[in-house]
Amino acid sequence: MGWDRSESSLPSQVEDGIADSGQSRLGQLGYKQELKRDLSVVSNFAFSFSIISVITGVTTLYNSGLTNGGPVVMVYGWLIAGGFSMLVGLSMAEICSSYPTSGGLYYWSAKLAGPSWAPFASWMTGWFNIVGQWAVTTSIDFSLAQMIQVIILLSTGGANGGGYEASKYVVIAFHGGVLLMHAILNSLPISVLSFFGQLAAAWNIVGVFVLMILIPLVATERASAKFVFTYFNTDSAEGINSKAYIFVLGLLMSQYTLTGYDASAHMTEETKSADVNGPRGIISAIGISVIVGWGYIIGITFAVTDISYLLSSTNDAGGYAIAEVFYQAFKSRYGSGVGGIICLGVVAVAIFFCGMGSVTSNSRMAYAFSRDGAMPFSPLWHKVNSQEVPINAVWLSAAISFCMALTSLGSLVAFQAMVSIATIGLYIAYALPIFFRVTLARKSFIPGPFNLGRYGILVGWVAVLWVITISVLFSLPVAYPITTETLNYTPVAVGGLLFLAVSSWIISARHWFKGPITNIDT
Repeated sequence: MGWDRSESSLPSQVEDGIADSGQSRLGQLGYKQELKRDLSVVSNFAFSFSIISVITGVTTLYNSGLTNGGPVVMVYGWLIAGGFSMLVGLSMAEICSSYPTSGGLYYWSAKLAGPSWAPFASWMTGWFNIVGQWAVTTSIDFSLAQMIQVIILLSTGGANGGGYEASKYVVIAFHGGVLLMHAILNSLPISVLSFFGQLAAAWNIVGVFVLMILIPLVATERASAKFVFTYFNTDSAEGINSKAYIFVLGLLMSQYTLTGYDASAHMTEETKSADVNGPRGIISAIGISVIVGWGYIIGITFAVTDISYLLSSTNDAGGYAIAEVFYQAFKSRYGSGVGGIICLGVVAVAIFFCGMGSVTSNSRMAYAFSRDGAMPFSPLWHKVNSQEVPINAVWLSAAISFCMALTSLGSLVAFQAMVSIATIGLYIAYALPIFFRVTLARKSFIPGPFNLGRYGILVGWVAVLWVITISVLFSLPVAYPITTETLNYTPVAVGGLLFLAVSSWIISARHWFKGPITNIDT
């Protein structure tokens, strides 16, 4: 397992006058270089790391973690989800090394499923991937809109002091404004985005360490180590008494956070030596996220002393747990929560960078998928401007993410169903090419410079089984009795996507979609 440049691996040296191994491999796969190949391994890593953004995921779903098990589930569930996510990432990295194209997952499925199954495998993987990515962007930017609302609420006196609480229409306006800024930034050249991507990675790392140390240090009351590492909260789960059931529900916070690392694959056509650096971006983004995210969870949880109060809508932050932790930590020591609001600003900037990177990844996937004619009006989304940016795909991704968030105006339950695709839908897209790698392509797969050697099949099967497991677990009811307000709409949302993808294939796409189409003679 590791980096292999032996004769059995795919060529990654200079060929036909092309100095970059990734560009050489892209030519072998049948694609001409259209995007500017200007990203280093650090930049490639930065995009995935900033999309995973442990500050974003943990902050957004900390309420869910506290509700379903509390400290024990968050602390140990994070390591469990992180370990299995690394196995998924290792399998993806191995395939990425062999096929470093911006099409990423759907291209991999086509190559690994074989000629007979390639079009269908590519179609299903591509639609789960791109819709999952749009849902990720939707959830990230909507969580930022909610964070902005909480910051304004606390800055104007808090829920108990007559603070301004924005309506759902104002929140959706914030969401639209954030998406507009992300679309504008993603219209800039990739060299500029690379700078922002590296800044985002640095902000996330520094921000995590500052907050995990500062918050418990400032707090006048701190939890004991026994509470942080051994307390299992069963008081907040509605109608659920089984600790095992509560534990698996609590894994959602960790697994939702540890998504988006396919960005390293989608950015490979813009990454130098992508057959090596693409895999490095995936693996390092997951590994570093697991480490710093664990520290963030532990540090913040040391400032937790009353779970029921943090989850109550009557607190100053209106029930937003981490915001209340930050605010009260400073207010209890200094008589003012301004310091906590500034810390929330640090989180907000991290979420902003996270959404920016997510739109970048979305647009590259849309660009590649339309390059192969899979999307309606494909020539429009495949267009690249003079700065070598898929400009129309950028604005399409922002527009669709805004439309997906409009479901929140109907009900947050409907919106949560949309967001659930972000975790399950995306992981199904991760698992499909891995499944084809360990079954149909078990003997025919030719590894790239990075490969898992004899462990590739074992790691791949464990990764696939983990995705099946979480797909079932996260479809379970989250509260009892089951009502329209407590029903888990995840299977409805994911099942709806499955139905639309399969039915569109049967009715139309099977007659014209042939899978990835090369644009040069190989």
